[in-house]
Amino acid sequence: MTQALDRLFHFSARGSTVRRELVGALTTFFAIAYIIFVTPGYLVQTGMDYTAVLIATCVSAALGCFLTGAFNLPFILTPGVGLNAFFTYTLCLTMGYSWQQGLAVVFISGALFLVVALTPLRDKMVACIPPSMKNAISAGLGMFIALIGLLNAGIVTARSGALLLGDLADPAVLLALLGLLVTGVLMAWKVKGAMLIGIAAVTLLGLPCGVSALPQQAAAGFSLAPTFLKLDFGGVLSLGVLPLVTAVTTFTICLCFDTLGSVISIAGAGGLLQTDGGIGENGRALTLSALGTCAGACLGAPALIPPVECSTGVSEGARTGLHSVFVGLLFLAAILVAPIAGVVPSAATAPSLILIGMLMIGNATNIYWHSLEIALPCFLTMIMIPFSYSVADGIGVGFISYAAIQLVSGKGRRVPVLTYALAGVFVAMYVLSAL
Repeated sequence: MTQALDRLFHFSARGSTVRRELVGALTTFFAIAYIIFVTPGYLVQTGMDYTAVLIATCVSAALGCFLTGAFNLPFILTPGVGLNAFFTYTLCLTMGYSWQQGLAVVFISGALFLVVALTPLRDKMVACIPPSMKNAISAGLGMFIALIGLLNAGIVTARSGALLLGDLADPAVLLALLGLLVTGVLMAWKVKGAMLIGIAAVTLLGLPCGVSALPQQAAAGFSLAPTFLKLDFGGVLSLGVLPLVTAVTTFTICLCFDTLGSVISIAGAGGLLQTDGGIGENGRALTLSALGTCAGACLGAPALIPPVECSTGVSEGARTGLHSVFVGLLFLAAILVAPIAGVVPSAATAPSLILIGMLMIGNATNIYWHSLEIALPCFLTMIMIPFSYSVADGIGVGFISYAAIQLVSGKGRRVPVLTYALAGVFVAMYVLSAL
């Protein structure tokens, strides 16, 4: 059995084992399991059926994982939190599209992204990002992941328009801090599966403290009917041509650069980038993300992207598509036992996210800080990704500032034309969004 799997996934050649892929998959799944409940929590505000969206989330994520597994990539695909929020609050609640029309916009955006991913534009787009900027994206995503972990655990809270220290008397906060200490010590001792052990320990300790809760029911009802193939292409022009162009352009750019940023960061966490900083065969994740987005829209879930939480499994040693297949199977199992998957509290997964953020921010040491024209765009990219709560916005600010500084400083000829084009696209996106 092991030999057959090795022939399919070549994990021996990549320095991995079945056990390492499985441990990585378990770590990844429990780090991202919250998406099973977060996605319907967002989308129900648009009028969508909660249970149907929950099932669509699991099915689309499983499909995305099997797609990446088929191409032997250690990435997974799940609905993106930021894109869930964009779908709910921008497309539906602000612009006024119905959720059926919103899913049609997502499908069109996925198809447009697929065109980009299947053409030479994909590699040129990656190549036009300066090496220091790639490191800034990775470091910024590390800060973003750590911020998500801190917020999820309640160690940091958002109040009165500011990020403030949370309630240190809250049992969830105390358990998260304990989990951070335990997991950090285990990692320092180089214990395999340290993050998974930390998640399990905090979950079990949380039961008597009331932080973890046993499920009231064993299974979720299985019905995709309320959302399956409900896309309303005929109604996408109901608000006019300009709003549709704005919606599709903005969503496509966010989808493209959220995916690209995550791929760079996850590959960097596992040492899977090329020596020149290129993403190599990992670039196929962009194509698969586009395909998954189209499929997800048909099922009733927004765009599928590689979640940054996948870094936890890759950091545990997962290197092949076997990791992705295992995660896909776990998502399918979660359809039947979704309440049980919810036993793991945010306080248990938060320490892993914080520690992954710590590891990823180390990429900032590879940025050429001695040159202001490089350092400033990189710095803006790093801080805007977590502070804007958007990978795409962080990359957009970085592109615009980099192109502007190079042009004003008289070094504009060194910058690829595509870099200026992408900066112009981001400017257009912000202008259209402001109209």
